[in-house]
Amino acid sequence: MAQKKFVVGCFDEEKVLFPAVKQVRTAGYKIKDVYTPFAVHGLDHALGMRETSLHTAGFIYGITGTATAVSAISWIFTKDWPLNIGGKPHFALPAWVPIIFELTVLFAAVGMVMTFCWLCQLAPGVKKHHFHKRATDDLFVMAIECTDTTNTDDLQAFLQSNGAIELSVQVAEEGWWFGRYDNENVPFQNKEIVALIAYLQRLGTDIKANKTALK
Repeated sequence: MAQKKFVVGCFDEEKVLFPAVKQVRTAGYKIKDVYTPFAVHGLDHALGMRETSLHTAGFIYGITGTATAVSAISWIFTKDWPLNIGGKPHFALPAWVPIIFELTVLFAAVGMVMTFCWLCQLAPGVKKHHFHKRATDDLFVMAIECTDTTNTDDLQAFLQSNGAIELSVQVAEEGWWFGRYDNENVPFQNKEIVALIAYLQRLGTDIKANKTALK
């Protein structure tokens, strides 16, 4: 995967984030994404994101399911295995409505779920770079993609003037990848936590030894 440089700015309030997003876009910088601890109404419009086409995909999948059901049942009952049921016509469309409906819903539901997972890059084993640990806690994190002409110092100063409380420059994978996180990104791979666990294990061993000695 290709690596790119990003300038990351953290904001502590929603009312500070919106003007900052507008100022960054007006200045011509490319915002990769804004990570928030909760859904922020109107942020997608502020970022200039177009309306999702997921509903269009759902319609296409549904029509595909309908066409598949009608084609398959028609071929089975009129060509492959025609049955004489009380002299009724082989092409009995009203009787096929439940099957057509079920396949329409099945194709639309499964297709939309798979499309949603693809667009959001969600799948078992898929990993993405975390720009800040508190992005899902209490900070609004803006990641700005740097180009060859981007001056990171000027950009950080620009973000700070627009209310950023924490700044950093990071080199990260542009997209997603399969596998595991690097050691420094693995949750709970922290020296203090490891030391605490080791201390508790040692404490338990000493207590057990003292009880044995008292007996």
